[in-house]
Amino acid sequence: MPENLGCVLVAVDGSEESMNALNWAIDNVKLRPEGSIVIIHVQSPPSIAVGLNPGAIPFGGPSSVEVPAFTEAIEAHQRRITDAIINHAMKICTDKNMEVKTHIVIGDPKEKICEAVEELHVDLLVMGCRSFGPIKRMFLGSVSNYCSNHVSCPVMIVKGTT
Repeated sequence: MPENLGCVLVAVDGSEESMNALNWAIDNVKLRPEGSIVIIHVQSPPSIAVGLNPGAIPFGGPSSVEVPAFTEAIEAHQRRITDAIINHAMKICTDKNMEVKTHIVIGDPKEKICEAVEELHVDLLVMGCRSFGPIKRMFLGSVSNYCSNHVSCPVMIVKGTT
């Protein structure tokens, strides 16, 4: 088991697999006294969440016309989703008497997780794996695969239940 780590980053996206990864990290990682587990959640930008150019009118129309109310509604919805994901993760931590920090960012999960690894000087990245089939993986990509090939620290990919 990993021991004497200063910073462990656990990526959560609300899936059962990511929560299994969080449970694995809490149960198996040994931190230095000053060490910490940081939970990261990457929220999609509103334009990506609905497949639009930022601020564009939905369902056709000029892409240069902004609809602030629409964008605000999408952002509020995404904040509610993020809050629910973080609250679920924090309940897991509280139930196991583990204090953690949270890090919420907006953008592409692959890029933002890799950036956070560098910014936070992470010693270990822990992620769940959804086990997409080859066709789905080809279209959606694999965040865990991308991160494991682009971060400078070891990556633990947790498959299945803990």
